[in-house]
Amino acid sequence: MSAYFRLAGPMRPARLVVTCLALSLAVPAMADEYRLGSQDKLNIRIAEWQTVEGTFRDWAAVNGEYSVGPAGNLSVPFVGELPAAGKTTSEIAAAISVALQRKLALSDKPEASVEMVQFRPFYISGEIQTPGQFPYVPELTVLKAVSIAGGIRRNADYGPQIGKDLVTAKGNFDIYDDQRVRLIVKRARIDADLAGKASFDVPKEVEGDPRLPAIVADEMQILTADQKALKLKLQALDELKGVLQAEIEALQKKIVNQQRQVDLAKQQLESISPLVQKGLVVNTRVLSSEQSVANLQGQILDYETAILTAKQSISKASQDAIDAQNTLNSNLASSRQQVEADLNEAALRVGMQKGLIAQASDPATTAAITSGEEPTLLYSLVRVADGKTSEIEAKEDTPVLPGDVIKVKLAPTASQ
Repeated sequence: MSAYFRLAGPMRPARLVVTCLALSLAVPAMADEYRLGSQDKLNIRIAEWQTVEGTFRDWAAVNGEYSVGPAGNLSVPFVGELPAAGKTTSEIAAAISVALQRKLALSDKPEASVEMVQFRPFYISGEIQTPGQFPYVPELTVLKAVSIAGGIRRNADYGPQIGKDLVTAKGNFDIYDDQRVRLIVKRARIDADLAGKASFDVPKEVEGDPRLPAIVADEMQILTADQKALKLKLQALDELKGVLQAEIEALQKKIVNQQRQVDLAKQQLESISPLVQKGLVVNTRVLSSEQSVANLQGQILDYETAILTAKQSISKASQDAIDAQNTLNSNLASSRQQVEADLNEAALRVGMQKGLIAQASDPATTAAITSGEEPTLLYSLVRVADGKTSEIEAKEDTPVLPGDVIKVKLAPTASQ
């Protein structure tokens, strides 16, 4: 296993089609395409060819970077939760295109381009200088990973380093566990906000945690503030529409009154026309009456124009109300997707720190250190495949995949 990824396939003829291409980030090709997993970051772009108009429509509301969540799903606006773990980028692109066309009843299927932006990190723990999380690089082996982590811990440093590692691991565990609890509560608040609920229940996975009251109170304030802001904006728009509707009704009444005046002026004009012909009324009076009729009719046109303007303003206010709700939902969906990625990272960090605490507290490690012998190191990889976790014995040249946890242990000495 010397390489891990290949391109999704040859580019199709481009008859106004955006090709779905999974970039390999300069990684050599192998038999199987790279399969996505939690914490992988993707760049998704959507374009739609509209046959009737003969133009492209760019889906700016959907385009952007997305992370595969801890459950192995992608959360994409207008698509929802999309299973991603174990799939290739080309499969994700096809699934997004089909889902958008089906859910939005589009006559033309939009095309999706899905690219790898960042692989999920790898982790290393045990007898090394700097255990922790590191960005994955192509063609990574166990030996390269150990080098990235600062190399093997020096024998002279083992004694004091173990105590330091234990204190550091416990401190980091508290930090990451606090982040994990806060993210779980935040996710529950976002779900409630998306559902339009005024409150949310404490998630079962953190029930009983002593930090909950303060965390829940903070998230409730955010939930209340979001909904209050939206409510006030919608109320303001409703009030504006009410004012405009009242203005329309007033203008319509003015038009009725004005039309009556026009009718009266026309009657007066008709009554004096015979007198003009007999020379009993001067022509200036006729001209004055005709001018009055014209002025009254002009005012009616002004009122009708004002009514049209008010109706346009009502339509805009209605659209603004819809946009306000959609913007909030879009922001919430984006925030939830980021929370899922951060929560997955926090959970992995918590697990890593637990392992470091256990390693630093292991009596066998202490015995090997105090014996003064040059330690022999054993390597293993903890890998998740098809939803199952397994630990694989490894050597220095064993390839490492994104998401792997490398464990470096001391082999038992002859004195043990």
